[in-house]
Amino acid sequence: MNNIVAIVGRPNVGKSTFFNRLIQRREAIVDSVSGVTRDRNYGKSEWNGKEFSVIDTGGYIKGSEDVFEAEIRRQVELAIDESDVIIFMVDVEEGITPMDDEVAKLLRKVTKPVLLAVNKVDNSMREKDAVEFYNLGLGEYYTLAGMSGSGTGELLDALVKLLPEAVAPDENEVQLPRFAVVGRPNAGKSSFINALIGEDRYIVTDIAGTTRDAIDTKYNRFGFEFNLVDTAGIRRKAKVKEDLEFYSVMRSVRAIEHSDICILVIDATRGFEGQDQSIFWLAEKNRKGVVILVNKWDLVEKDTMSTRDYERKIREELQPFTDVPILFVSALTKQRLLKALETSVEIFENRKQRISTSKLNETMLPIIENMPPPALKGKYVKIKFCMQLPTPTPQFVFFCNLPQYVKEPYKRFLENKMREIYNFSGVPIDIYFRQK
Repeated sequence: MNNIVAIVGRPNVGKSTFFNRLIQRREAIVDSVSGVTRDRNYGKSEWNGKEFSVIDTGGYIKGSEDVFEAEIRRQVELAIDESDVIIFMVDVEEGITPMDDEVAKLLRKVTKPVLLAVNKVDNSMREKDAVEFYNLGLGEYYTLAGMSGSGTGELLDALVKLLPEAVAPDENEVQLPRFAVVGRPNAGKSSFINALIGEDRYIVTDIAGTTRDAIDTKYNRFGFEFNLVDTAGIRRKAKVKEDLEFYSVMRSVRAIEHSDICILVIDATRGFEGQDQSIFWLAEKNRKGVVILVNKWDLVEKDTMSTRDYERKIREELQPFTDVPILFVSALTKQRLLKALETSVEIFENRKQRISTSKLNETMLPIIENMPPPALKGKYVKIKFCMQLPTPTPQFVFFCNLPQYVKEPYKRFLENKMREIYNFSGVPIDIYFRQK
C-alpha cells in the first residue's frame, strides 16, 4: 500500500516545481506569478525502492488577504488530516513571512512527521540565510533548489525513513479482493452498490458529491466474495472548491491505490469526458484492473448501432490501452449488474494469473522470429528468452543482445500478441527488455 505525501506552503515558494521533479513529468503548471496552482495535482514517486503518492496542494489568490489566509489554513488542515508525511516548503529569497508563520502554527500542533524544506537555495550565501527558518519552531530543515534538483536527495532520504513500513498480511487471514467503484460525481456509484447489495445502504441524491468518504462493504452473494469500496466522486481538480470535496478526492485517490480492481462508472447521458479519462489513467498508472460501466443506459435514446458507436468512441479515447471491458448497465433497473460483477472477478483472476516460462517461450519466440524488432543503425536485435516476473501485476522480461534498440512500437506489438493469446482483458501489462 502506498503512502501519501502532501507538499504544503504559501503560493510561489516552488511547490509545483518540486512536485514535477518528484513525479519526473511537467504535470503541474509553473509560473513566477503566485497562485497559478489553484487545482490539486496527484502523482506517484519512488525513492530508494519505496513508492509514495505526492499531492501538490496549491494556494489561492482570492480577494483580500484575510480570505487568502483562511483558504490556506483549510487546505493545510485537510492535507494534514489525510497525509502520512507533510513537506512544508518555504522560500529563502523572501525569508519567513506572516503566511509561513500561520502554516507553521498548524504544523506544530500535529503528531504526523513534518519536513521543513527551504527552497531556492542555489548558492552558499543563501545556505547561510536559511538559518533563520529555525525560528519557525519545526526543528531541522533541508535546503534545496527545486529548479536544479540540488539537495533533493537529502530531503527524500529523510522522507522515506519516515514512511510507514508496509504491514505484511497475516497468513491465516483471508485477504479479500478490493473492488473500488470510482467515477465522477453523480454518475450513479452509490446507486450501483445499493442495487448490488439489495439495500439502500448509501445515501443517493441528485446532488453531485453526496458521498464524502470511501466506504467498504463486504459482498458475499451469488458465489462472489470481495470488498466493495464506494468512493466520493472525483471531479476535475480545477472545480474542487469546497473543503469537503478536496478531502473526498484525496480519499478516492487512496481508495484507487489500495484496490485490486477499479469499476469506473460513467454517466451515459453525459458521455465519456475528460475527467472520466483522468480517472481511468489514474487507475492504469497504479496498475489496477479496470472495467468500465456505462450507467443510466436506460435513459439514452437508442437505435441498433448505439451501443457499438458509444463503445467505439470510448475505445478511441483509451488508446493505446483498449483491451478493457465496457458494459452498458442501469443501476435503477438492475440491467446487467450481475454481468458487471462476473467481469470484475474475471479481471481480478486475469491480473493474478501466472504463465509458465516454458509456455511463454513456446508461444512468443516463434512470433518474434517471424516478426523481429526492426534493425536500428545497422544493428539487429535478437531476443533469446522471456519470462514472467514474480510481481503482483503482470510483468514480463525479454532477454536480448541490444535492449536499448527495442522501441515503444515493438513493445506494443508484443503486448498485443500476448493479449491475443492470453486473457489479460482489463489489466495493464508491463514489458521490459534486458541484456542477455
